[in-house]
Parts: sequence; structure tokens; C-alpha cells
Amino acid sequence: MRFLGINAIFHDPAAALVVDGEVVAAAEEERFSRRKHGKRPVPFSAWELPEQAAAWCLKQAGLRPEDLDAVAYSYDPGLVRPGGPGLDERWEDLRTTYARRAPAFLATALPGLDAAQVRYVPHHVAHAASAGLAAPYRDSAVLVCDGRGEAVSHLAGHYRDGELTILATQELPHSLGLMYEEVTEHLGFLRSSDEYKVMAMASYGEPRHLGELRELIRSDGEGGFRVEPIDWGGYAKALSKGEPWTEEHADLAASVQRRLEEVLLDLARWLHGRTGDRCLTMAGGVALNCVANTRLLAEGPFEHLWVQPAAGDAGTALGGALHLARVFGEPAAPMPGADLGRGWTEEELAAWLRVARVPYERPADLPAAVAAELAANGIVAWFQGRSEYGPRALGRRSLLAHPGYAANTERLNDVKGREQFRPVAPMVLAERAREIFERGPLPSPYMLFVHDVRPEWRDRIPAVVHVDGTARIQTVDRADDPLLARTLEEFELRTGLPVVVNTSLNTAGRPMVDDPRDALECFGSSPVDLLVLGPFLIRRGETFAS
Repeated sequence: MRFLGINAIFHDPAAALVVDGEVVAAAEEERFSRRKHGKRPVPFSAWELPEQAAAWCLKQAGLRPEDLDAVAYSYDPGLVRPGGPGLDERWEDLRTTYARRAPAFLATALPGLDAAQVRYVPHHVAHAASAGLAAPYRDSAVLVCDGRGEAVSHLAGHYRDGELTILATQELPHSLGLMYEEVTEHLGFLRSSDEYKVMAMASYGEPRHLGELRELIRSDGEGGFRVEPIDWGGYAKALSKGEPWTEEHADLAASVQRRLEEVLLDLARWLHGRTGDRCLTMAGGVALNCVANTRLLAEGPFEHLWVQPAAGDAGTALGGALHLARVFGEPAAPMPGADLGRGWTEEELAAWLRVARVPYERPADLPAAVAAELAANGIVAWFQGRSEYGPRALGRRSLLAHPGYAANTERLNDVKGREQFRPVAPMVLAERAREIFERGPLPSPYMLFVHDVRPEWRDRIPAVVHVDGTARIQTVDRADDPLLARTLEEFELRTGLPVVVNTSLNTAGRPMVDDPRDALECFGSSPVDLLVLGPFLIRRGETFAS
């Protein structure tokens, strides 16, 4: 059977396709529209659908809209409480109206689709399915935490043989995700977008306000929590976009981050007490907080933790499709990886290069050629295979660099046009990771945890060591990605370092590169030395020779 999942209601519109229980394709609309996060999370944008992502998913499988057995829409307007607490009373009804009309909108966007095929899947159930049904576990506890859904901001439950039992939810206005969004905005960043910047800033501060925040943000002992109204200006003055931050802002970020971790630990302990499960799966935007994830695994009661790589709202498209598969009696297979987006054949890539009229080469040994450029301290744009689903660059659409030069952190942040306190990440072969990194789960293929860099390695790979001595690593499995594995090996042969810097292939405010045109445009507008496009190399010196 064939199920299409759609996320559209808040932000990060996306589509995903599940066929006979297998995840076939998943993509975010931003990668097609080139608009970061697809749209802003306001009621006026709720009508906007991931039309291009949905059409591509169907094309990838050779299907037409009329071939679908059902379409999941990851929001149920029937669960919304009109004028509910903490919601925008003036405009919230507009969002609900758009959601009620989504079947007709989808039938218009995908000609041939019967509107009656569209099924509403509650927002947090879709999040839960994206974790519990996509994870490599038969049974697991599941924890969902984000800004908001229809009427709640949190779900705790467990999966048994593919069936979800909900044990607790948290009604709005209490929301850990909205709380973190508020402080993100107070610190001069874009809410529902830049929360990871607060997590990074927290490493520069001290949690001086933790005692007060423990009174204002607290678990209730019954699987939920309370978040009281908080006057953020009492802790640090509000920043405008681009305004320099100070110690007081870092201290506020550190205090909020620490309190978030503590409450998540409380929720996990309550859930474990109810289920006794060994494995915890997580989704929702809060699950992208890799510092909190690491502490949950280190100090919490669960032996294993699996986080959906597309844990934000984009992942509800996948979760909705998987949920419908189970409703219709199909088994759901674990997610095969995050490389679920668009890809191109060698012939198609060569055609793009000919149209662009840029000089290119096809080396006999691509990993050796790339490693030589990296060893010479060049910056490499790496475009291989199918693009990633979710916010992390995982060796499909990445910028690579030498980790042995501390200046490369600032250099890459300049290339991307982003704040200098932002860290970049190390990429390492899975079997070598334990030599260099400690504390944190291994393997770690999705960059969803932080690890301590062993003291003897910190001076050898300074570009990837954050101010607190940690790194958000990506481990590479040579069976899954032999080309990248060989590049890492060739780089070590030349430098003695088994690590390469990896950050997303994009510039600030723009989505990750997705198609060859995006890659060529990014290469042309950024000081990148080498573009790897499938088996082809494009060198800056040759392309822009005077």
C-alpha cells in the first residue's frame, strides 16, 4: 500500500512516501523553494503546502496521486480548543480553518487525488510515529516535546508491536518548546528557527539563574510540567538582530539550557517508571537539542536512545505516513537512513556542468584528490548521493575542511556568513571514534549527541572542539558510505588526523544545497576551493581564472 505524509500547518513543510511499509522518499519544501524553513510559522501561512516536495516523492516512486491509498496530514483541527490558553485568539481560527480545508487544497495541488483520501493524524502522534516506528527497535518508550500541536506540547507513551499507547500529554499553554523559542527571540535570534544558537551560546555562560528558573519551569511528577510566565528582561536585556551579546546573555542561555535538561530528565524517569523499557525514542523540535540528548542518555534510566534525524515538524510528514501504514495493517520498517531526498545520475550531473560551462575533471581516485585538497587546507564543497532529510549535513551536502587549524572555525563561519560562536562538527570513521571522543553514544551517524574530545586530541583537532571541550560528531560507516570512508582514510594518510570538519553546505539564511544548480551557485558565491559534484571536481582557480 502507498501512503503520502504531509506536514504543512506550522513550519518546515515536508512530504514523505511510505510504500509497503518501507520509507521510499522524504523531502522538505525549503530544498525546492529555497526559502529557509519553507515558511514562517504564522496562521496566515497555514494554507501553504509542500507541493514540490510531494510531487517529487510521487515521481521518485513512479506514482500518480490517484495511486495513493491515503494521505496523512499531520494536524487534526478537531482537537483544537477555540480560544485556548496561550494561543493567538485573533488569528488562531484562521489556522484551524485552513487545516479543515486541507483535503481540498491537497486535491487541487495534486490533481487526481481524491480529497476523501486525506486523513488527519494528530500532530504529536505523527511525531511519535516518526520516532517509535522509524527506530531500529521493535518496542520502545517514546517522548515527544516541541512548541505546540493542536492543544498540547508534549506526549509520552510507548510502542508495542507497532501500536502506540499514550501515557501522558501536557496541555498548552505550558510548553518547553515555546519557552525556548521565547528566550531565542529575546537573545536576538529568529524563533522557530535559531534555537540551536541558544544551545551553542549556552556553552559560553554559567547557569547563574538556575535556582529561579527551577521555580518557574518544573515537572509535575505525573509525566507533565508547568512553565510560568517569565520576564526574560529581568535576566538580560533584549537583543536586536545582530546586536552583540554579553556575558549576561550567555548566562541566561546557560540557565535555560540547564533547566531544560533537568526537566527532560524528570520526564524520562517518569516514563521509564511507567514502561520499564530499555529503549527511548524521541521526536519534536526539542529533541534536536543534542546537549540535552547526551545528558538524557548519560544520566537517565534508558539504556538506548534513538532520535529521529528530522525531529522537527518536517519529520511529522514521515510519521504521519508511517502511522497510516500501521492503521491500514501494514508493518513499518525502520528508517533506512537520512538520505531520502533528491539525487542525480553521473550523466545528469555532467549535463549540468556542460550547461554551466565550467571546467571540470573526473579524477581516477576521487577520495585521494579530495584528501589532497583538504590536507593543503582547502575548503571543499561535497555533493554526493541523495540529500539529507532533516537539518543536519551528513556527508551528502557538506562543507569539509582541515580540523588541525583553529582558524578554520572562524574561516568556515565567514564562508557561511554566520555568528562566530557557532561550532563546526567533526566527521570520523565509526571504528576510530572511540580513540578520539568519549562520553556519548557510538556510533552517532546523525549528529544528535555531543561527545567530549579526549584531552590528548584537543590541540590536534582544534577547529572542531567547542569552547566547553565537546564536539557534535558524525560517525561514518564504511559499509554505508565507502566513498566518504575512503576520503577520511586518505586524509589521515596525509595528515595523521582521522577527522575532517563537516558543516552544512549553505550560507546563512538559506536552506542546505539540494540540487546541482544550488551547488554551483554556492560555489560561485563563496570562497570554496573545490566543488565535488558526484565523480567530478570543479576547482576555483580554474573556474575563475583571469
